[in-house]
Amino acid sequence: MTLGGRTGMLTRPVLFAGVAAAALIGAVAHGQSLPIVLTPPAAQAVPPPDDGLSGGGFYLEADQLISDDAHHRVTARGGVEARYNGRVLRAAEVVYDSQSGVVTARGKVTIVNADGSAQFAEAITLDKDLSEGVALGFSTRLSGDVKIAAASAVRQSDQVTELNRAIYTPCPVCAEAHGGRPTWSIRARKVVQDHKRQIVYFQDAVIQVMGVGIVYLPAFWTADPQAPRKSGFLEPVISASGKRGFSFQEPYYQVISRSQDLVISPQINSKVNPFLNVEWRRRFYSGVIDLRGGYTYERDFDSGGNHFGPLTSRSYVLGAGVFNVGPYWQWGFTAERASDPLIFDKYDIGRVFEDRGLYAADDRRLISQLYAVRQDANSYLSVAAISVQGLRSTDVNRTFPTIAPLIEARWEAPGAILGGRLRIDGSAVVLDRNQSPDDPVLPGINSRRATVQADWLRTFTFANGFRLQPFAQARGDIYSLSDLPAPFASTATVTRGLGTIGANLSYPLIKQAGDVTWLIEPLAQIAISPNTTLDPRIPDEDSAIWEFDETNLFEVNKSPGFDLYEGGQRVNVGGRGTMILADGRSGSLLIGRSFRAAADPAIPERTGLQTALSDYIIGAEATPLRGITLFSRWRLDSTSLGTNRLEAGANFTTSRVTGYVSYLQEAEAPTGLKVKSLDFRGEIYATRHWGVTLYGIRDIDGGEWRKRDVGIVYRDDCIRVELLYRRDETFNGTLGPSSAVVLRLNLATLGNSGYSR
Repeated sequence: MTLGGRTGMLTRPVLFAGVAAAALIGAVAHGQSLPIVLTPPAAQAVPPPDDGLSGGGFYLEADQLISDDAHHRVTARGGVEARYNGRVLRAAEVVYDSQSGVVTARGKVTIVNADGSAQFAEAITLDKDLSEGVALGFSTRLSGDVKIAAASAVRQSDQVTELNRAIYTPCPVCAEAHGGRPTWSIRARKVVQDHKRQIVYFQDAVIQVMGVGIVYLPAFWTADPQAPRKSGFLEPVISASGKRGFSFQEPYYQVISRSQDLVISPQINSKVNPFLNVEWRRRFYSGVIDLRGGYTYERDFDSGGNHFGPLTSRSYVLGAGVFNVGPYWQWGFTAERASDPLIFDKYDIGRVFEDRGLYAADDRRLISQLYAVRQDANSYLSVAAISVQGLRSTDVNRTFPTIAPLIEARWEAPGAILGGRLRIDGSAVVLDRNQSPDDPVLPGINSRRATVQADWLRTFTFANGFRLQPFAQARGDIYSLSDLPAPFASTATVTRGLGTIGANLSYPLIKQAGDVTWLIEPLAQIAISPNTTLDPRIPDEDSAIWEFDETNLFEVNKSPGFDLYEGGQRVNVGGRGTMILADGRSGSLLIGRSFRAAADPAIPERTGLQTALSDYIIGAEATPLRGITLFSRWRLDSTSLGTNRLEAGANFTTSRVTGYVSYLQEAEAPTGLKVKSLDFRGEIYATRHWGVTLYGIRDIDGGEWRKRDVGIVYRDDCIRVELLYRRDETFNGTLGPSSAVVLRLNLATLGNSGYSR
């Protein structure tokens, strides 16, 4: 029987050919998928879109439907399209053998799944159970724009698909680019996709870049590109340096559970013993833990790889965790320690000096802490215990205090008090030090301090825009000190009361001129405090290093800590000008200065704030173009107008240039010697894909580079390749100047690079 013309909506009782279409499309819908379907089980759970075919119905169109009862076949020919449960099958011809149950589709076969992925073949044949079959001239497009093509595809079971003479790539395949060759691809004699384990196996594989084979692997495997998390090898780290020789690091990612994973990353070196890095992460219902560690058994060595000293265990740990306890409480910890202060430099360990917890240490110092925090809309409380390890060659860890506890608290009245805002601050700390930082023979000063401060502020804004903010501060400190050096008594209790009253004044003036908005704002602050003298028995622990700049020009107490307090009578004045263009460009300039009734010897001379007439403060920022920000901060001498401190630079975030450049001129604490340095990092692309990467730190006065990197970069949507030359000129303990060559390779969909430096 032959029926000409295109059919409309059909159901199984009406036309036997519908059984073939239902069986064919139903195989895809119910997991007994065609041999080319590479969707993992998680993706199969995506509910199909509503196509109006309710109750298991299907839709079939064809130019001809032919029923051959003698041979038990039903054939649909000419523009065949069948829809069932959100999936669409298109082919030139579909044949269903009702006796054997075999379904065959031929001629530009296309299946579009509910998740948007698609498969293509010249011909598909399925067995009567619809669980095994063969596809010829196969190709597929998965989520993430991953493409796979093969001469043939064989579905061995519901969970295993085998592809022969296959090519895999996530890159665009464009005739105009690289002669139609993808940026990178994998060609393999056989590719096996295990849906249950969510792993793709490659046999006799060649990794190609621009169509040229660069690596042959007899066998390897990787996670299915559609798998959210899967164990497997990540991309290796390859480098060559004078201190370790040739170095190869191969990370392995192990999924332990849905909320827990592990990365094991052994580093094999030609000059020194292997080094093992491990990172473990686990997420709990209330928080997360991230622990890293490394270990080796090796002698000490210098930047040339020359060994000396005894064999010993060398290790490090870098960890953090944070947990929520109810709606207001949180507790956490950091664990940072190294048995060798140069271990991170010797083995090029990245992501070391990061802020992991409530408090952060200086660069090249590790901080371990345990803390708890309570915070709501009107109050804040934190309690912490802290230990610091120094890694600098000049650090003596016995001089670093153990801080336990450190308590900080703040409460703000929910309503107005005398028409203004009232805030109460509290702080307490206990410091135990084993050795004096000034004299190694003497023990360190042990101190305990408690502070309570009240801060009141009210704002008046008048009709002409003038703003007046009267304020008042009152503070009390008590210190309990022991192991004081001569000529003081060994122990002492010191109390002091401090207070300030004053007002902030500002008068913003705004003018619109065409597309430009101008804002001119005169600023002033009057502060009156009793003259204070720092008690020589009180150690300056938390205010030893700080800068006087535009960020604290109008602070009542410019000292960042509690040990030092700015007293006396002073007037801080300044003016800010801002220009804003309609297209988003802008610029601002602040100039200010502090006038004191008398000099304050308690303030460090290097800050430029000790004398009656302070240094001049200048701060400027500008956005001349979208993605480019310029900044500059100046502190000019109060008498000579010479530059006592200067910081200037730019940040770039454009399509061709990303990075920053910064110039710094300052007096080093505590010596007061002026230093000048230039620091920059960035990537500059001459074309869309090719560019250079640069990084450097230069000592301008010394006329030498401390560190510098230069490299060539190629990037596109699916690959990033960097070839870097790195030179470090610094002397750090036993490590002197060193050079290294690093190859960085990131391939889309094949794990993470693991590069972090």
